[in-house]
Amino acid sequence: MIELQILAMETKVIVVTESSNSARIAVDNASLADLREALAQGRATSSELTKAYLARIEAYDRNGPGLNSVRVINPDALSIAASLDAEKPSAERPLAGLPILVKDNVATGDRQPTTAGSLALAGAHARDDAPVVKKLRDAGAVILGKANLTEFANVLAVGMPSGYSSIAGYVRNPYSPKLMDDHAPVVLPGGSSAGSAVAVAAGLCAASIGTETSGSLLSPATQNGLVTVKPTVGLISRSGIIPISHSQDTAGPMTRTVRDSAILLNVLAARDPDDPATHLLQRPEDYTADLDKDGLKGARIGVPSVADDPLNDPFYGPLSARGKAVMARAIEVLEDLGATIVRAAIPAIGWIGGPGTTMPVLNRNPFSPAKGTAGPASLVFLYELKRDLNLYLRDWATRTQMKTMADVIAFNTENAGRALRYGQDLFLAAEQTKGDLSEPEYRSARAMDLMAAKERGMDAYMDRHQLDAVVFPGASGAAIAAKPGYPSVQVPAGFISGIGATETPDYPLGLTFAGRAWSEARLLRFAYAYEQATNARRPPPDLPAL
Repeated sequence: MIELQILAMETKVIVVTESSNSARIAVDNASLADLREALAQGRATSSELTKAYLARIEAYDRNGPGLNSVRVINPDALSIAASLDAEKPSAERPLAGLPILVKDNVATGDRQPTTAGSLALAGAHARDDAPVVKKLRDAGAVILGKANLTEFANVLAVGMPSGYSSIAGYVRNPYSPKLMDDHAPVVLPGGSSAGSAVAVAAGLCAASIGTETSGSLLSPATQNGLVTVKPTVGLISRSGIIPISHSQDTAGPMTRTVRDSAILLNVLAARDPDDPATHLLQRPEDYTADLDKDGLKGARIGVPSVADDPLNDPFYGPLSARGKAVMARAIEVLEDLGATIVRAAIPAIGWIGGPGTTMPVLNRNPFSPAKGTAGPASLVFLYELKRDLNLYLRDWATRTQMKTMADVIAFNTENAGRALRYGQDLFLAAEQTKGDLSEPEYRSARAMDLMAAKERGMDAYMDRHQLDAVVFPGASGAAIAAKPGYPSVQVPAGFISGIGATETPDYPLGLTFAGRAWSEARLLRFAYAYEQATNARRPPPDLPAL
């Protein structure tokens, strides 16, 4: 492993240009586009950028506030960067020299383990790079390391706090890293791509890759003031990613700007012969080409919140007074930018779900106030989990004795003191399925998910009101878009504070644009116009340049 303490001493000076005034590149808050330009102009090298980020990881992730967002550093990161020092970013290699983190459920066929945050997979490696990682490497990126996550992407236990894993502990929100209760951060980092988001927000990498099944990109993005694209399922290959549900799983970028997310989407969006969902892929040649500060003119934007139907408002209704003010201002900005705002409630079935879409799971979580009761879990998730995880362990995992979900459960049970702080109730429920998706209740649940969220939810809503997109606060609309595999793009909108009765420092709230399949370019255009008008992102305090 790289000795980060040594690197911290060697790289205290941020990358310096060769200009007479020695202007510095502030890597802590630089955009991917700015860093790419600096590399192209010869004002920085990949080695300098990589050392600067490693120094910040040592200062703020391992020490200082102890953000704990980076699970492992790639032991070959510096040698890879050195091999790229003479290369400049180009049309063929747009990410040449840029240090990027990937979530620790994405396979890398190198010396880094791929663990999903589980002690059971602590020594597990992968037979090859996932296509997502291959695309990054082919584009010239330096894979800096693996980011912490909520264990098994938060499908292990009922009520597990976001950002916790048995292998690494808690990821901390950089806007409130010190405030803890008896077992978790008060201001959560969002999950399950917690480390991926915190590392970008704290300036520990140029950008990162996360994954989502339902909210796992959008939730940490809103908690950390980032831009993310939760793509249409099939825009980015799912192969080589430790799964929850092939119906909804996808990888996606986490960045500090909309343009940066578009740059990464250009690299990642591609067909994979081993992933049938990608065979239907539709994309423009360049996701950055249509970014326009006037991009909202003439757009019809749905806001699913109306005063005369407050009971059918799970999206805006639960917001705090300050959160409602942030969203009210955001909607005003959309109107000022030329959008037509259509206020109308989404049909309730879209977010309630169709009949037979959930199943009760006994809650054994010792920290849960609902311990000992049965709570609802997605039936599709639990049935697809066993089948999909078993396939990953069979086809991708190496150097591990874990060959099936049953093996993971047995390991956790034998090592409960270390592995089961919050239990494994969801795994236990999933293990009771056949694992081949032959059960009629599974097929019915998947059909009902699509009927409720797609046909009678998003599709009916957008058709009736002739909408180009729907806007939601933060991750509140994640499920209704994720069930049909529809895309969402989130952008920072402002700041809120407080968790229940507990006072907290300010932390971010994002605005999410959601639409139909393959509409990423349109959503990015809307998000870019909003971003340019508001510049709402502020980096976390107390993490200065080194």
